[in-house]
Amino acid sequence: MYADNGLVDPWLLSQLIVQHTERLSPLVAIQPSYMHPYTAAKMVATLGHLYGRRLYLNMIAGGFRNDLLALNDPTPHDERYDRVVEYTLIMNALLSGPSPVSFEGKYYRITNLRMTPLLPPELAPGVMMSGSSEAGLNAARATGAIPVRYPEPPGAEGAPTDGAAPNRASPDGPSAGTGIRVGVIARESADDAWRIAHERFPEDRKGQLTHHLAMKTSDSKWHEQLTRLGAQQGDGRHPYWLTPFENYRTFCRTWWAATPTWRASCHGTYGSASTPSSSTSRRRARSSTTSPRPSRW
Repeated sequence: MYADNGLVDPWLLSQLIVQHTERLSPLVAIQPSYMHPYTAAKMVATLGHLYGRRLYLNMIAGGFRNDLLALNDPTPHDERYDRVVEYTLIMNALLSGPSPVSFEGKYYRITNLRMTPLLPPELAPGVMMSGSSEAGLNAARATGAIPVRYPEPPGAEGAPTDGAAPNRASPDGPSAGTGIRVGVIARESADDAWRIAHERFPEDRKGQLTHHLAMKTSDSKWHEQLTRLGAQQGDGRHPYWLTPFENYRTFCRTWWAATPTWRASCHGTYGSASTPSSSTSRRRARSSTTSPRPSRW
């Protein structure tokens, strides 16, 4: 569930999803400008208490710059990641047990704060964070979040970033701690897959203009990366298909699937694929920042 000034509230939408499904775990985007970390932790604990369901959290450091300025948030790009580190550490500490939590950082300060209702350990949220920039990767390492990024075009993908941390907040976090965003439409033939893709994501001049304006007001590294790669790919049935992104229909990309009988294209929501999980991967993340850790009494 996305979060920006022009969309419905992701928490209310997530509650509807939990109410009307049995196993689906919503991935909720959390923007620090919108609520205090205690409030976000309370949302997670309350939904876990009411429904016995686990959530996933997408920690957003930024957003559209005009949206942030409208909220009187002029914080520079890299400093926003320092802030989201403090935010995530506080939230995770509040959700990890009954003891009071104290924290004093540059952006947040709490003293002897407790979380009620308690969240069962098996419902601890999976935490993800954008890993498209060095600041994002450092923040993911500092918090134990899964760094999620967009893959490079076929043939251009390098080795995974060294030092990616496992997800400490998750009892079954992935052992390698890396995720990618892709969308897939599978059909029996490539022609059928492309037909569905173009029907779902047709080219739209209004969407192209909106995308152009959004690019001007965004300092997002992944937004910049996708725009640059889209200009290089050109038109046609390229396995790295960015038409939905370029027409402002969704924020993901297309590339070849594993077999030659079907292709991939974007869905309208974030998708995260990561390595197999391990129930013991709750190791302490290595940190390249100087953010303080929450303390318990």
